[in-house]
Amino acid sequence: MKCQGTVHKFGNHIDTDVIIPARYLNTIDPAELARHCMEDVDPLFASRVKPGDIIVAGENFGCGSSREHAPLAIKASGVACVVAHSYARIFYRNAVNIGLPILECEMASALAETGDLAEIDLRQGTILNHTKRRLCQARPFPAFILEIIAAGGLIPYLRRARSSAERRV
Repeated sequence: MKCQGTVHKFGNHIDTDVIIPARYLNTIDPAELARHCMEDVDPLFASRVKPGDIIVAGENFGCGSSREHAPLAIKASGVACVVAHSYARIFYRNAVNIGLPILECEMASALAETGDLAEIDLRQGTILNHTKRRLCQARPFPAFILEIIAAGGLIPYLRRARSSAERRV
């Protein structure tokens, strides 16, 4: 499981109100949420982000409310992975639940800049910044989280597991 894309860099304490402002919470349509992702901190983000791109941020990414819209907006915008120094725990869990890969890596967070080209190997937990020619090591995901991400989230993962179990019976 690898991804490669352009880095979009954000700072510390990016809260869920900045990721998807409350004024857009009257919808759960992923495409509509994606159009407004990060707009209060970077009004051009939605128009610049391309499928496969990577968000890199500092400490406590996804802090604030427990809104599930935030990781959904990021995933729907085409972001393939988020790398941050640290995450709010509820954001981390919500991201895994929808199959959005998120890695913790202080070095990658400090090193990357907007516009850098990066490649991530989710199985190994490696982050290669091609622009800076630096390799960073994040803590790799446990196998079961990789399976959830590969399935597209927790619900598809559970459906697949249930279907598999029913076939064995």
